[in-house]
Amino acid sequence: MAVARPVRALALAAILLWFFFIWQLFTPSSPRPKPLGSLERDPNLDPTGEPEGHLVYASKDYAPGPAGTARINATLLALVRNEELDGMLQAMRDLERTWNHKFNYPWTFFNDVPFSDEFKKKTQAVTKAECRYHVIPKEHWEVPSWINNDLFKESAKMLEEQKVQYASMVSYHQMCRWNSGLFYKHPALADMQYYWRVEPKVHFFCDVDYDVFRYMQDNNKTYGFTINLYDSPQSIPNLWPETLKFLAEHPEYLHERNAMNWLTDKDRRPEHNKKANGYSTCHFWSNFEIADMSFWRSKAYEDYFNHLDRAGGFFYERWGDAPVHSIALALFEDSSRIHWFRDIGYQHIPFFNCPNSPKCKGCVTGRFTDGEAFLYKEDCRPNWFKYVGYG
Repeated sequence: MAVARPVRALALAAILLWFFFIWQLFTPSSPRPKPLGSLERDPNLDPTGEPEGHLVYASKDYAPGPAGTARINATLLALVRNEELDGMLQAMRDLERTWNHKFNYPWTFFNDVPFSDEFKKKTQAVTKAECRYHVIPKEHWEVPSWINNDLFKESAKMLEEQKVQYASMVSYHQMCRWNSGLFYKHPALADMQYYWRVEPKVHFFCDVDYDVFRYMQDNNKTYGFTINLYDSPQSIPNLWPETLKFLAEHPEYLHERNAMNWLTDKDRRPEHNKKANGYSTCHFWSNFEIADMSFWRSKAYEDYFNHLDRAGGFFYERWGDAPVHSIALALFEDSSRIHWFRDIGYQHIPFFNCPNSPKCKGCVTGRFTDGEAFLYKEDCRPNWFKYVGYG
């Protein structure tokens, strides 16, 4: 008796599926890239609690307004445009939910143009804390007089040929310069010591129950980060040579407990070190930073920024505030005063800091990126852990 054609087709399909299953079973799978290179374990996979040291928790003394006598001179800080309102509201809701509704630290917003009434109304509605809105002084934002516009345009073309992002966008260069050495000079921050930088569209995943600003103050910390990356060497080829020139002129600024090895490592990404003329390009990703502005106001940093500013690299190249801040901290500060906030879950696309903690929701423990696999090689935490530690 002949077998019907549909039955034969089903039988053939079943055989093919069986062979496919066997092939899948015995074919080696592509290994997931190891985000920490030669290190055996990502510390974010280990159970994470609050940092060691003196911690201060929420109380009635953190109530909004004048009643909040426990707050120190600190603010949440954002450089943001009116058209970025939706992204700013999302970031604010995350941080208010996970932390600031307990402590009510003020929000300080900066823009190179006046904020709209809509921006002010909607941001203030997200928080019980005070919101402050300020325009950046023209002299802090405009291109400095010593920058040659023709040379800038020619340099931008060369950078674009090397696929350096935002190379020809003047406002991006202005932003990098302002974030590097001018934001803390704004009169609105004259009485402020600490800030927590927050950008539009970032996410916060973990409940934080202690006052992070008091943690910085009480435990003698200068700078806090979550993500540590490699920079694009094509964007900063002369940043390290200019830094070495500055160090030759001011050897007294080099701290005896510096993190020079982190800055100059050439084992993990030798091509970066070569293209950046001796700089590993490792840096703290400054879209998240909690810092003591006393460091930026120090003579060492002021002299360093002025040296870089006169060299013109904020415009002729694309020096960012992240490598500038990172190099200065690693050279002029005691490395033990730089803190990895491993307990603060954070994302700025495409990278994460997601600790193993019951206080975290909405991110995958230990995930460094949800982007392409090649992005794992951008993680520079292994070098920081190797040369400095996990503090």
